[in-house]
Amino acid sequence: MKKFTKTHEWVEVEGKNATIGITAHAAEELGDVTFVELPEEGKEVKKGEALCAVESVKSASDVYSPVSGKVIEVNTELDASPEIINEDAEGKGWIVKLELSDESELDDLLTEEEYKNSL
Repeated sequence: MKKFTKTHEWVEVEGKNATIGITAHAAEELGDVTFVELPEEGKEVKKGEALCAVESVKSASDVYSPVSGKVIEVNTELDASPEIINEDAEGKGWIVKLELSDESELDDLLTEEEYKNSL
C-alpha cells in the first residue's frame, strides 16, 4: 500500500525496503522534468530531510524523505530520461529505494484518500 506526504511524496513499502517518488500531482505542477539530482547510494536520510532535487522547465524542488533510512538503490534511468517522472510518477518514475530504519514513521503518513482530500 502506498502512503503519501503533504509535501507530495509517496512511499511504498515491501518488507524493510521503501520505494519513494513524487506524486503525479507534484509532477503535473512541476511541468516537464528536465533533471533529477539523485542521492548517493549508502546515504543515510532522516524523515523530512531533503533526499534529492527535481528540476523542471518551471522550477527546482527538493524531494523530502517520507521515512528515515539508508539509500540502497537509485533509479538511474532518470539520468538519461528524467521525463519518466512526468509519464509515470507513481510507477516507473520512482526515485530511490531506502532500507527503512523505523517502520513506525509510516503511521504519520497519509492514505491515498487523505492525500487527495488535502489537495
